[in-house]
Amino acid sequence: MHHNPIFIENLSYTYPDGTQALRDVNLSIKANERVALIGANGSGKSTLQLHLNGILMPQQGQVIIGEWPITSQNLQAIRNFVGLVFQNPDNQLFMPTVWEDVAFGPMNLGLRDQELVERVTSAMNAVDMDLENYGQRNPENLSGGEKKRIAIAGVLAMQPQILVFDEPSAQLDPRSRRQLIELLQSLQLTQLIATHDLDLALELCDRTVILSQGQVVYDGATEQVMSNPKFLIEHSLESPLSYSRPYCLLEDAPVAKVPITHSKLPSMK
Repeated sequence: MHHNPIFIENLSYTYPDGTQALRDVNLSIKANERVALIGANGSGKSTLQLHLNGILMPQQGQVIIGEWPITSQNLQAIRNFVGLVFQNPDNQLFMPTVWEDVAFGPMNLGLRDQELVERVTSAMNAVDMDLENYGQRNPENLSGGEKKRIAIAGVLAMQPQILVFDEPSAQLDPRSRRQLIELLQSLQLTQLIATHDLDLALELCDRTVILSQGQVVYDGATEQVMSNPKFLIEHSLESPLSYSRPYCLLEDAPVAKVPITHSKLPSMK
């Protein structure tokens, strides 16, 4: 992999209605780095992400992915290099079975027979989903966490070098969220994770980039900015629960005023 797979210089973008979504954004991400991208709604996170695989083209400045500037001539190579995982997995799962969904991208690359089976199996294994049990299931009947994993498997089947996530923990229950965190920790790929879940960002990412009104207002250590509630509030954010509420840690839990006795517990009969 290129040592500096994402390089953005003086990127600005204005939508047709006149809304300026990005203003002179400069950002460089190293190979295998996992970076949190946070900011209030309307800060420019999604617009920035959509530039990374050419869904949006730079109006001013430049975006270089690996060795390729974002241009119409380079889009195929860039889209194989960058895997984009949407917030809602239903936007990515559209085939009748899990197998067909995960195989869709590799088949479009021309893979067939054993090579295709190996690619799909590897992707499913990476997200800890058993192909034998899930391969013929309809994605519509999966849980939210399972759908998210299959959506990620479909991206991994393309063997990208960069993964871009949009709100990966949205709509997940606590167990599915924990499984997702463990999955992202296990993936040895460059990752840019846009999220409002600051506790997830704190756990996963050593580095955080904050966007506000289309500009980078912070780029540095995650722990440093998460422990600065004044700065976060200034940019319409709040401290993660693990910082703002110490009793989230078991050893700091408040002591109950009235002891719980067995007589107060409901009968198991």
